[in-house]
Amino acid sequence: MPFVELSATSNFTFLTGASHPEELMRRAASLGLPALAIADENSVAGIVRAYGEAKEIARETGSAPRLIPAARIVVREGMSVTVLPRDRAAWGRLCRLLTLGRRAAPKGSCDLGFADLLAHAEGQEMLLHPPARSSGGWQTLAARLAAACPGRVALILAPHYAGQDRVRFERQALLAARLGIPTVASGLPILHHGARRRLADVLTAIRLGCRVDELGRRALVNGEQRLRSEAEMLRLYPGHEEAVFRSAEIAGRLDFCLSELRYEYPSEISTGESPADRLARLTREGLVWRFPAGVPEKIAAQARHELELIGKLGYEPYFLTVNDIVRFARDRGILCQGRGSAANSIVCYALGVTSVDPEVGTMVFERFVSEARNEPPDIDVDFEHERREEVIQHIYSRYGRDRAGLCATVIHYRGKRAVREVGRAMGLSEDTLTAMASQIWGWGGPGALTERRLREIGLDPNDRRLWLALQLIDEIQGFPRHLSQHVGGFVITEGRLDELVPIENAAMEGRTVICWDKDDIDMLGILKVDVLALGMLTCIRKAFDLIESHHHTSYTLATLPRDDSPTYDMLCRADSLGVFQVESRAQMNFLPRMRPRCFYDLVVQVAIIRPGPIQGDMVHPYIRRRNGREDPHLPSDALGKVLGKTLGVPLFQEQAMQIAIIGANFSPEEADRLRRALATFKKHGNVTELKERFMNGMLANGYDKDFATRCFSQIEGFGSYGFPESHAASFALLVYASAWIKCHHPGIFACALLNAQPMGFYAPAQIVRDARAHGVIVLPPCINASLWDNVMERDREGRLALRLGFRQIKGVAEEEAQWIVAARGNGYRAVEDIWRRAGVPPATVTRLAEADCFAALGLTRREAQWQARALSGDRPLPLFAGDMDGEGIVEPEVVLREMTLGEEVVEDYVSFRLSLRSHPMALLRELV
Repeated sequence: MPFVELSATSNFTFLTGASHPEELMRRAASLGLPALAIADENSVAGIVRAYGEAKEIARETGSAPRLIPAARIVVREGMSVTVLPRDRAAWGRLCRLLTLGRRAAPKGSCDLGFADLLAHAEGQEMLLHPPARSSGGWQTLAARLAAACPGRVALILAPHYAGQDRVRFERQALLAARLGIPTVASGLPILHHGARRRLADVLTAIRLGCRVDELGRRALVNGEQRLRSEAEMLRLYPGHEEAVFRSAEIAGRLDFCLSELRYEYPSEISTGESPADRLARLTREGLVWRFPAGVPEKIAAQARHELELIGKLGYEPYFLTVNDIVRFARDRGILCQGRGSAANSIVCYALGVTSVDPEVGTMVFERFVSEARNEPPDIDVDFEHERREEVIQHIYSRYGRDRAGLCATVIHYRGKRAVREVGRAMGLSEDTLTAMASQIWGWGGPGALTERRLREIGLDPNDRRLWLALQLIDEIQGFPRHLSQHVGGFVITEGRLDELVPIENAAMEGRTVICWDKDDIDMLGILKVDVLALGMLTCIRKAFDLIESHHHTSYTLATLPRDDSPTYDMLCRADSLGVFQVESRAQMNFLPRMRPRCFYDLVVQVAIIRPGPIQGDMVHPYIRRRNGREDPHLPSDALGKVLGKTLGVPLFQEQAMQIAIIGANFSPEEADRLRRALATFKKHGNVTELKERFMNGMLANGYDKDFATRCFSQIEGFGSYGFPESHAASFALLVYASAWIKCHHPGIFACALLNAQPMGFYAPAQIVRDARAHGVIVLPPCINASLWDNVMERDREGRLALRLGFRQIKGVAEEEAQWIVAARGNGYRAVEDIWRRAGVPPATVTRLAEADCFAALGLTRREAQWQARALSGDRPLPLFAGDMDGEGIVEPEVVLREMTLGEEVVEDYVSFRLSLRSHPMALLRELV
């Protein structure tokens, strides 16, 4: 029987394993191993990547090693056991065991006891790792495990490659005989190839917080702890060949495969109504709500068509889950907006998931929910960034933490982190590392530090230690460092999620995450719902509230006036500071050239200033054709159907993928593989093969080589940052909404934008300056008028003005501001009143004085500061705690020098980062 490695460690045992799961699978295939078990310490985070690589190897060669899912469980009593589930039920018990340990410990740790292992042992094959020194306590636990799991426990014989392995094997074989269990051979590899030994030592040094020079015996003795073939293992185990072959015997009892994992949507059955009936009823009710004057027949027909397709694919529970989340937000007054594939559908419009009117939308429903592709729909929902946590906790509350969890995000080594951590391990000085990191832009990547750049910062590229460090820095790029939480991707299940995948604590309190990232769950066909945060939704909701409060008109995203000419005129002037998505300098530069006049123009505007179209040189041809300076050229009738509405120029991610399918004869699976390869190119992977396939396919179909090259460049751009048409349409609605508010209510827009900070490109000073340029009256913070938030109020002439709030003042906490407002009564009459009545510390009173908040009391900034500095102690003494009514101590009058305008402006910027008195440059013009 052939040898099977049953306990390999990947780099998802962070800072220990020195090979990717994919590399281990590739190496296993090249060595002719029939199967391989990836068993990371208290984790199964890397096995999906190995599973995906096995499928890719099978696609390329026709066969591949079988992945055996496993985990090496380390319990607090000091015992280490590789656990291999025999079937799907045993896998569920392994996941629950890992969940138990992870939930009982802080993020990144696992706390399990031997009793926990025994409680979840049913259906598991157990491989005992012998301790360095066998103790009575270990043997007692091993005997208990062997008694509890008869016929399912074996003792691992693993070489140490130190010249004493034969003696060790004999001793361990005797130990196994005393325990009444067989032995099994395993190399316990942490490397796929011996060349990774140096990197393994660097990882150990990073984990231990020391230099490689200081590792001593903790470093690997050699590069032998690698994946081995059957022939090599037999050579290492003379006299114990049966232990080598027993690995295949054990593997033969392991029937479980990740392909058996079946994800089930929450059924969402309510009051006896089936999901299909409930979705149809909610859609009908929603259409009546959306179209009170009567549902157009075209819309009703499309709704019936969508419901029929959703029913065929069984996706009703998914849409109902999203509807439940959105309904909760709507009931709480939390503004939300759906985007993503299926969000631009009439069913989603009726459910209130999206506010993009289907009559102005541009999507074809089958492009996203396709019977042919049988792919799950993709709906992302953005919520106000200040209130998204309410939605997240609602999901946990409704479904339970054993049925809902956030996806993980794998944090990988990138340029600067790799330089700093590897450099420290290699003993480079901190100033050297700072200089090296300063030469890396963005993500960095292998080869980012060239010889020329090193010489420019005074380093010698020929220095052996530096040269070796650079090699290791390049080698560690793309290695996983730790797990973090996804920005909002929720996996929700009908049954127990913790029997599908382990759940663990996140660093943020109240959050729990699974150990797989979005690519892993996509590989396994597990659906997620993205619950995302968007600052502009907070701004728009606050603006709607202010409009209703001051103008007594209620708006929603769906009821804003359409095709408002003044709004489009404003955008054509590039007057878009603070407007969602079109506020950057690049967008402002493009707006007068694009001159948007309708909603679809905004869809294009949102999508065109992106890496894909820019990298593919699609921007200038599009604008020339739009302005009539170039005839739209459609490469063929087939591609004309894809590119017609964008004048023959591919601008959206969907178009890029359709070009690969139609123009280069890619199958949908190949197009998806191309997208994935490009998306993960920075981490690992190679697109050369797919690029050649694309170019040859385009040329074979008669397309121009230059056009084919530009198309692939655009697809490449989309790989690192794609922007599909469906997202662009959803974002375009927010562009229009924010632009409409800015155009018709500039003061309210500025107020809401300031209250939603931090967000966007611009500082408060720029937002206020832009508001004043639009005729908005802006009033400074006032101790007797300001609230925590910025507010709109009537000035003495009855005009609506923007009053800056205490939130703009640096160093003033919200709780302190609320106490000041609550204790204000009929107003404060002196600086000391705030200290006595509101109970805020003197430091806060001083910050208010520095911000000139006491001007309404007739005090200059310096006079207020003088009085604030006289306060001492957190509280006034009991005798002086009440109002003094004129009985206070009279101090001699002090005459303070009046501040110049320049000094006032400087103090304004120091205190609240803007000034209403003058622009700083205006003070310098007199000197020029």
